[in-house]
Amino acid sequence: MANIFSGAEIVMMGIQIEKNGRDFYNTLIPQSQNQKAKDLYKFLASEEERHILAFQGILDSLEDSQTAESYPGEYISYMKNLSAEYVFTQEDRGEALAKSTKSDKEAVDFGIRFEKDSILFYEAMKKSIPEAHHKIVDQLILQEASHLKKLSDLKNALAS
Repeated sequence: MANIFSGAEIVMMGIQIEKNGRDFYNTLIPQSQNQKAKDLYKFLASEEERHILAFQGILDSLEDSQTAESYPGEYISYMKNLSAEYVFTQEDRGEALAKSTKSDKEAVDFGIRFEKDSILFYEAMKKSIPEAHHKIVDQLILQEASHLKKLSDLKNALAS
Protein backbone atom coordinates (compact mmCIF):
# COMPACT_ATOMS: atom_id res chain seq x y z
CA MET A 1 0.00 0.00 0.00
CA ALA A 2 1.24 3.48 -0.87
CA ASN A 3 2.29 5.90 1.85
CA ILE A 4 0.19 9.08 2.12
CA PHE A 5 1.11 12.52 3.41
CA SER A 6 -0.41 16.00 3.75
CA GLY A 7 0.19 18.74 1.17
CA ALA A 8 0.11 21.51 3.79
CA GLU A 9 3.87 21.37 4.28
CA ILE A 10 4.42 21.90 0.56
CA VAL A 11 1.99 24.84 0.47
CA MET A 12 3.82 26.39 3.45
CA MET A 13 7.05 26.17 1.41
CA GLY A 14 5.25 28.08 -1.34
CA ILE A 15 4.27 30.77 1.18
CA GLN A 16 7.90 31.03 2.33
CA ILE A 17 9.09 31.34 -1.28
CA GLU A 18 6.69 34.22 -1.85
CA LYS A 19 7.64 35.96 1.42
CA ASN A 20 11.30 35.80 0.49
CA GLY A 21 10.50 37.05 -3.01
CA ARG A 22 8.59 40.00 -1.56
CA ASP A 23 11.45 40.81 0.81
CA PHE A 24 14.02 40.43 -1.98
CA TYR A 25 12.26 42.88 -4.27
CA ASN A 26 11.40 45.34 -1.46
CA THR A 27 15.05 45.42 -0.38
CA LEU A 28 16.20 46.10 -3.95
CA ILE A 29 13.99 49.19 -4.37
CA PRO A 30 16.12 51.65 -2.35
CA GLN A 31 19.37 50.04 -3.57
CA SER A 32 18.68 50.61 -7.25
CA GLN A 33 19.73 53.71 -9.16
CA ASN A 34 17.60 52.79 -12.19
CA GLN A 35 13.98 54.00 -12.18
CA LYS A 36 12.78 51.19 -14.49
CA ALA A 37 14.32 48.64 -12.14
CA LYS A 38 12.78 50.33 -9.07
CA ASP A 39 9.35 50.34 -10.71
CA LEU A 40 9.62 46.66 -11.60
CA TYR A 41 10.83 45.71 -8.12
CA LYS A 42 7.84 47.56 -6.59
CA PHE A 43 5.46 45.76 -8.92
CA LEU A 44 7.01 42.35 -8.25
CA ALA A 45 6.97 42.87 -4.47
CA SER A 46 3.23 43.64 -4.60
CA GLU A 47 2.65 40.57 -6.78
CA GLU A 48 4.49 38.36 -4.31
CA GLU A 49 2.28 39.74 -1.52
CA ARG A 50 -0.81 38.73 -3.51
CA HIS A 51 0.66 35.25 -4.02
CA ILE A 52 1.18 34.87 -0.26
CA LEU A 53 -2.53 35.54 0.22
CA ALA A 54 -3.46 33.05 -2.51
CA PHE A 55 -1.34 30.29 -0.98
CA GLN A 56 -2.64 31.13 2.49
CA GLY A 57 -6.15 30.66 1.12
CA ILE A 58 -5.18 27.24 -0.20
CA LEU A 59 -3.54 26.33 3.10
CA ASP A 60 -6.56 27.47 5.10
CA SER A 61 -8.89 25.33 2.99
CA LEU A 62 -6.79 22.16 3.15
CA GLU A 63 -8.34 19.67 5.48
CA ASP A 64 -6.57 16.37 5.39
CA SER A 65 -5.83 16.27 1.68
CA GLN A 66 -3.27 13.60 1.01
CA THR A 67 -1.19 12.41 -1.90
CA ALA A 68 -0.45 8.77 -2.68
CA GLU A 69 3.15 7.72 -3.28
CA SER A 70 4.60 4.81 -5.21
CA TYR A 71 6.97 4.09 -2.34
CA PRO A 72 7.28 5.56 1.17
CA GLY A 73 8.75 9.05 1.17
CA GLU A 74 8.75 9.42 -2.63
CA TYR A 75 6.98 12.73 -3.08
CA ILE A 76 8.17 14.56 0.03
CA SER A 77 11.73 13.53 -0.83
CA TYR A 78 11.28 14.89 -4.35
CA MET A 79 9.91 18.22 -3.08
CA LYS A 80 12.63 18.58 -0.45
CA ASN A 81 15.31 17.88 -3.04
CA LEU A 82 13.67 20.31 -5.43
CA SER A 83 13.63 23.02 -2.78
CA ALA A 84 16.94 22.22 -1.05
CA GLU A 85 19.02 24.41 -3.33
CA TYR A 86 16.27 26.97 -3.74
CA VAL A 87 17.35 29.79 -1.45
CA PHE A 88 13.86 31.24 -1.22
CA THR A 89 12.54 28.28 0.77
CA GLN A 90 14.84 29.32 3.61
CA GLU A 91 13.37 31.85 6.04
CA ASP A 92 14.67 35.44 5.79
CA ARG A 93 16.88 34.76 2.79
CA GLY A 94 15.27 37.22 0.38
CA GLU A 95 16.41 40.37 2.14
CA ALA A 96 19.89 39.01 2.83
CA LEU A 97 20.40 38.04 -0.78
CA ALA A 98 19.17 41.40 -2.06
CA LYS A 99 21.59 43.21 0.25
CA SER A 100 24.45 41.16 -1.18
CA THR A 101 23.76 42.15 -4.79
CA LYS A 102 26.13 44.65 -6.29
CA SER A 103 24.14 45.78 -9.33
CA ASP A 104 20.73 45.74 -10.94
CA LYS A 105 22.05 43.24 -13.48
CA GLU A 106 23.03 40.84 -10.71
CA ALA A 107 19.69 41.38 -8.95
CA VAL A 108 17.76 40.76 -12.16
CA ASP A 109 19.75 37.58 -12.81
CA PHE A 110 18.81 36.34 -9.33
CA GLY A 111 15.19 37.32 -9.94
CA ILE A 112 15.10 35.41 -13.22
CA ARG A 113 16.49 32.32 -11.52
CA PHE A 114 13.99 32.57 -8.68
CA GLU A 115 11.01 33.01 -10.98
CA LYS A 116 12.09 29.92 -12.98
CA ASP A 117 12.58 27.91 -9.79
CA SER A 118 9.17 29.03 -8.51
CA ILE A 119 7.46 27.83 -11.68
CA LEU A 120 9.12 24.42 -11.38
CA PHE A 121 8.28 24.16 -7.68
CA TYR A 122 4.63 25.18 -8.16
CA GLU A 123 4.14 22.73 -11.01
CA ALA A 124 5.33 19.96 -8.69
CA MET A 125 3.25 21.35 -5.82
CA LYS A 126 0.03 20.63 -7.72
CA LYS A 127 0.51 16.93 -6.97
CA SER A 128 0.17 17.59 -3.25
CA ILE A 129 -3.01 19.66 -3.23
CA PRO A 130 -6.60 18.89 -4.17
CA GLU A 131 -7.48 19.35 -7.82
CA ALA A 132 -9.92 22.10 -6.84
CA HIS A 133 -6.90 24.34 -6.12
CA HIS A 134 -5.04 23.62 -9.36
CA LYS A 135 -6.58 26.62 -11.15
CA ILE A 136 -5.24 28.97 -8.48
CA VAL A 137 -1.75 27.49 -8.72
CA ASP A 138 -1.94 27.57 -12.53
CA GLN A 139 -2.77 31.29 -12.36
CA LEU A 140 0.18 31.86 -10.04
CA ILE A 141 2.43 29.97 -12.45
CA LEU A 142 1.25 32.20 -15.31
CA GLN A 143 1.99 35.26 -13.20
CA GLU A 144 5.45 33.95 -12.37
CA ALA A 145 6.03 33.43 -16.11
CA SER A 146 4.96 37.05 -16.68
CA HIS A 147 7.42 38.16 -14.00
CA LEU A 148 10.12 36.17 -15.76
CA LYS A 149 9.35 38.00 -19.02
CA LYS A 150 9.41 41.42 -17.33
CA LEU A 151 12.74 40.63 -15.68
CA SER A 152 14.18 39.39 -18.98
CA ASP A 153 13.03 42.61 -20.68
CA LEU A 154 14.67 44.66 -17.91
CA LYS A 155 17.87 42.63 -18.27
CA ASN A 156 17.93 43.44 -21.99
CA ALA A 157 17.28 47.14 -21.27
CA LEU A 158 20.09 47.23 -18.71
CA ALA A 159 22.47 45.68 -21.26
CA SER A 160 21.71 48.39 -23.83
